[in-house]
Amino acid sequence: MPTAAAHPGQMARWQAGAALIAGAATVPGFAPIGAFVFPLITLAVLFWLWLDATPRRAFFLGWLFGLGLFLTGTSWVYVSLHTFGAMPMPLAALATLLFCAFLGLFPAVAGWCTARWRGNASVTLLLLCPATWMFSEWVRDWIFTGFPWLALGYSQVDASPLAGYVPLAGVFGITLLLALCSGLLVLLARRDGAGWQYALPLAAVVGAGFALKFIDWTQPTGINTRVSLLQGNVPQDMKWRPEALAATLKTYRDMVTASKAQLIVMPETALPMFLHQAPPEYLEELAAHARGNKGDVLLGVPERRPTGEYYNSVISLGSAKPQVYRKYHLVPFGEFIPLRPILGPIVGALAIPLQDFSRGAETQPPLDIAGQRVAVNVCYEDVFGEEIIRPLPQATLLVNVSNVAWFGDSLAPAQHLQISQMRALETGRYMLRATNTGMTAVIDQRGKVLKAAPPFQQAAVEHDVPGYQGTTPFVRWGNGLALALAGLMLLAGILLRKRKP
Repeated sequence: MPTAAAHPGQMARWQAGAALIAGAATVPGFAPIGAFVFPLITLAVLFWLWLDATPRRAFFLGWLFGLGLFLTGTSWVYVSLHTFGAMPMPLAALATLLFCAFLGLFPAVAGWCTARWRGNASVTLLLLCPATWMFSEWVRDWIFTGFPWLALGYSQVDASPLAGYVPLAGVFGITLLLALCSGLLVLLARRDGAGWQYALPLAAVVGAGFALKFIDWTQPTGINTRVSLLQGNVPQDMKWRPEALAATLKTYRDMVTASKAQLIVMPETALPMFLHQAPPEYLEELAAHARGNKGDVLLGVPERRPTGEYYNSVISLGSAKPQVYRKYHLVPFGEFIPLRPILGPIVGALAIPLQDFSRGAETQPPLDIAGQRVAVNVCYEDVFGEEIIRPLPQATLLVNVSNVAWFGDSLAPAQHLQISQMRALETGRYMLRATNTGMTAVIDQRGKVLKAAPPFQQAAVEHDVPGYQGTTPFVRWGNGLALALAGLMLLAGILLRKRKP
């Protein structure tokens, strides 16, 4: 087997191939396949490759792993740019490649830091590797407005025993524990026969996670609400065409008036027009029906203010006084254009409507509707766990409205559903998802999908939903616990790195 020392100044082909393939093989660990052991094994492969690598080589191996991960797992970026954004195929492919190459820099930096501070095998694999990897994902969560998609913790949200830790430490805490288990696997596989001693710590981490699944961190409020989540299935290439407007309005009016639910939720930008352009009689018909059900309708619609700003908003109509949520965390290039003087002309060539949304307030109170206190988030916002907990513990229910039709029949809708499962488990509350084309679903407080609409079909998901109260440790501390643990591990690893094996 070739080693790094045998090839000074070059990366052995087998190592490069192993890193790239391991990155790509991580993706089946996420939805829709959900084979949660895959990331555990593939990350162990990367850590093993880092053990004897120079900092420069570890950087390159980490970058190849990231390139394989993101090219495979976020291939839907190409679909968005080319199929629905009207970007020419070569440019869309190049843009997707450059985007994934940039994302690969985060695991690359983790590899460089690990090799730079490396100690003996135990110190490296149990302290440095898990900590640097988790910090790389956490930085990706906020830098340049953040893109934490495919954080490895998401792969563990459902059947994995590590899901028991989610209400304590959130997605990044699970990433840290997953990386720790990967390090233990590498040590367990040592050829000198000494690896058996790491079986007990591995079993302890897994066993404790399984036991934690039986803890109820939150409690029902005693108020149940019948909900109806509408999936209009309006094709993205037709959604904003003037000639399709009447059909879209009729679709959602018919779906609303057919429901007897107390809380009816329509998806993001269900009405492809500004709120002030919507026919008043149409809005009143929706409100009157909601009042007849002794409840409310949540309607996704762009909202233009008299001062000229416009927002990606969700408004309530019905029994309660009208209330509004305005999206805070906007999507770069999709909802606002960063570095507009440079990138504006390029983005302007894409077929993306309403590229200059304004931000809503950073903290907005829950909406008092249908007997619940509803914390609304719009599409991409539920990727950011620390933003979702801002209206908690006051909120009794989470609602996400989305339009992932931009990504077609790709991995994105299923991955987004899995992210919503993580938010439900972190907060100990039901998460309701109403989307244009899928995945519309009811997720319970343990992160389990109770009922979902088939994608790319017009459907309504109805279910009785209890409100929940109380505070999980993650709601109280956010990412603080995960960051503190990773920080202590990193500090310990650096201080111990000169110890002899």
